[in-house]
Amino acid sequence: MTAVTDQIDGLSATRSEDGVWRNSEGVALPVSASDLERHEYCPLSWSLSRQGNSGQGEAIVAGIKRHAEIHTQMKDFQAVQTQMRRSVTIWTWWFSVIIALSIDAVAFNYIDDVVTPLYMARYLALWSVTTLIAGLVAISVPWRSWIGINETVPRQKTKFLEERDDLQQFWEPKGFIGGWFEAGRVEASLLFGSIVLGLHAIALAAADNRDQATFILFITAMTWTLAASWQLQRVLLSDTALQSMKKDIDLEQDSEIAYSDNDVDSNLLIDEKLGLRGRPDQIVIVDGEFIPVEQKTGKVPKNPHSSHRMQLLAYLHLVEKSTNKSSPYGVLRYGSENLHQIPWTVNAKKELHEAVSEIQRLMVKGGAERNHERPGKCRNCSRRYACNDSLV
Repeated sequence: MTAVTDQIDGLSATRSEDGVWRNSEGVALPVSASDLERHEYCPLSWSLSRQGNSGQGEAIVAGIKRHAEIHTQMKDFQAVQTQMRRSVTIWTWWFSVIIALSIDAVAFNYIDDVVTPLYMARYLALWSVTTLIAGLVAISVPWRSWIGINETVPRQKTKFLEERDDLQQFWEPKGFIGGWFEAGRVEASLLFGSIVLGLHAIALAAADNRDQATFILFITAMTWTLAASWQLQRVLLSDTALQSMKKDIDLEQDSEIAYSDNDVDSNLLIDEKLGLRGRPDQIVIVDGEFIPVEQKTGKVPKNPHSSHRMQLLAYLHLVEKSTNKSSPYGVLRYGSENLHQIPWTVNAKKELHEAVSEIQRLMVKGGAERNHERPGKCRNCSRRYACNDSLV
C-alpha cells in the first residue's frame, strides 16, 4: 500500500498517558464522529476529506435529501409532542383548581356564623399576597446557591435535553440551580398558588353570606370545568396526531424524542477530555434510557457497516458523557425495517478510544494509507476522484 502524508497545518501535540493526543495547552485534538466513520471506512478517504476533498456522487446528494426529510419529520413530531405536554400540564393545573373550588364550596356550605366569608377572604388575600411576594423574591435571587443546592449534572453537559421546549423543560431544565431572575418549579408553584388563593379571596369577598359564597364557588368551579374540558379536547387531539406520526417515523409507542439533529440549531455534543464531538441523528428515550439513533440511507446491507458502527459508538460515548449515564445500546437504521442494536460494552469503549487516538496520531504525524484490497470499496468511495491509490 502507498502511504500518503497528510497536510499538517503546524499541528503539534503529544500523546498523553491515557492515549489521547493533546497540544501544548493540554487540549485534546478534536475528532468528530464523522472522522471516525471515514477513517474506519478507509484512512486514506479520511485523509482526503481532511485535505478539503468533499464527497461527490449521486448517493451523497440522495443521502442529504433523505436526511433532510427525516429531520423534518422529527421536527414536526417534536412540535406535536411539545404541544401535547403543554396541554396536559395546563389541563392538570386547571383540574386542580376545579377540585380546590369544589372542596371549598362544600366546606363553606357548612361554615358557621362566626367564621364569615369576608373573614376568610381577608386571610386568603393576605396569604395570596405573601405567596406572590415569596415567588417574586425567589425569582429575583439565586437562593438555591445560597442554601447549598448544587447541580447533579452540569448544565453544559445536558444541552441536548435543554432544547426540549415543553413546559417542564421551560420552568426547570435538567441541572437547573437558578440564579438572578431565573424561575424554576418552586417559583412557578408559588406564583400559581398566589393566583388560586387570590381567586378564592375575590369570590368570598363578593359573597354576603355562606349560601352566596357556596353558589359563587360552584359557579367558578363550573366555569373552570368548561375551560378544562376544552383543554382536555386539545390533549386528546394532540395524542391522536402523535400516535399517527409515530407510525410514520417508525417510533415505538413508549418512546419519545429527546434530540434531533438538523445541522443548524441542534447542539453539538462534546467530550473535551477525549476531544470527541458530534451530532447523532436522534436521541430517543426508551424505558428511561437515552438511545442514540443513526439513520443511514442508500443500499440496505445484510449487516451493519463497520464504519457506521464506529460512528454510532462515538454517539454512545457522547450521550454517556452528556447524561452521566451509560446507554445499553445504540441503533443503526437502514430504512424502516432494517434496524440493528449496537451494544455499548467495555470492549466497544476500548475500541472507540483506540480509534480516536489513532486519528489524532495521524493528524500530528500523517501517514494515512489505504487499509484494504477491495476494488468495490474504492468504486463506492465518494472521494475516489482525488485518490492516487485507488484500486479501480
